Amino acid sequence: MATLSVKPSQRFRLPDWHTNSHLLSTNAERQRDASHQIRQEARVLRNETSNQTIWDEHDNRTRLTERVATVNRWKEMLDKCLTDLDAEIDALTQMKESAEQNLQAKNLALDVAIECLTLRDSRRDIDVVKDAAEKELHKEVEVIEATKKALQQKISQAFEKLCLLQEVRQQLHADHRDKMETLDIDRGCLSLNLKSPNISLKVNPTRVPSGSSTLQQWDDFSQLNKNRADAEMRAAAELREAVALTIAQTNNELEAQRVATEFAFRKRLREMEKVYSELRWQEKNTLEEIAELQEDIRHLEEDLRRKLQNLKLCHTRLESRTYRPNVELCRDQAQYGLTDEVHQLEATITTLKQKLAQAQDALDALYKHLARLQADLDCKANSMLLDTKCMDTRRKLLVPAEKFVPEVDTFTRTTNRTLSPLKSCQLELV
Repeated sequence: MATLSVKPSQRFRLPDWHTNSHLLSTNAERQRDASHQIRQEARVLRNETSNQTIWDEHDNRTRLTERVATVNRWKEMLDKCLTDLDAEIDALTQMKESAEQNLQAKNLALDVAIECLTLRDSRRDIDVVKDAAEKELHKEVEVIEATKKALQQKISQAFEKLCLLQEVRQQLHADHRDKMETLDIDRGCLSLNLKSPNISLKVNPTRVPSGSSTLQQWDDFSQLNKNRADAEMRAAAELREAVALTIAQTNNELEAQRVATEFAFRKRLREMEKVYSELRWQEKNTLEEIAELQEDIRHLEEDLRRKLQNLKLCHTRLESRTYRPNVELCRDQAQYGLTDEVHQLEATITTLKQKLAQAQDALDALYKHLARLQADLDCKANSMLLDTKCMDTRRKLLVPAEKFVPEVDTFTRTTNRTLSPLKSCQLELV
């Protein structure tokens, strides 16, 4: 008969089996409760972290937006400051160029004054006097030198101020460029979102970069740049006003001196014309006197010749009467008359000779004085021509160079203008 073999293994009791089932159920419930608790806590954590992340991202986006607005506001302020600075640099540059042009123009005035002084050195003899015109010319040279020195000083100050403005502009431009770059970066950060393809984890992103500044330092840096630019622009505006004032003052001083110098020239010319006219009148009268004296000398010589003839006649009569014979050789009235006539004629001839010698001396003196008059007339004509040429040269100060046409020929020293009869006479002796 077959027998049932029992597999050798551990056998549990039924209570153990029930206990095991109960434990499994209890553990399952406990695990589920724990899992439920974890799930609830996870949901709460998810909600809280999601909200926190959303709000943090929103807050930081807001901060970025505000920062972009702040940086943009500073950029716009720097834009305006740069625009004003460029305008001030252009204005100061133009004023400096105007001062340089005025300084260059002073060279013409100086050349004209020196040319006039050089021309007047060609005066001769007594006309080489230190008159009012020469004094005004020397004063004009001093005024021109003083105005050139003042203008040169202002030009140097303007150049130094332009260098400072350029330096400030470079600082502003660098700050503006940095802010433009910062705006590009921050606006790029604002444009990023969770779906952006170029986001990734970075190594130690929370590090503080070397050279970082505080917000106060950042604001102070830009404010300092702007304040310095404003201060330099105010100083540049004051300098521009000072340069404009210096240009006006130097032009007024030079114009006043020009008027004074030309007035002295005109006064001197009138004075010389008056003296020239007087000398011409004296020359005319001297020539007339010479002519009359020559005529009188001729009459004296003729009269002297006649007196000599009369004396010869008397001598001949007396000599002839000495040959009367014997008692006829008497001293009669005819003898006495002829003797008296001889004595009278000899005295008359002596007197006539003396007067003729005096007339000859007077004629020589007249000729010598006439030569002096004519020499002085020549000097006066030369001086008037030189001063007239000086006045013509000074027209360069009023007439543009391209329109200037000399009225006096430098080589022939003749004038192209229509001369008055007096001036025509003045130039006849040149």
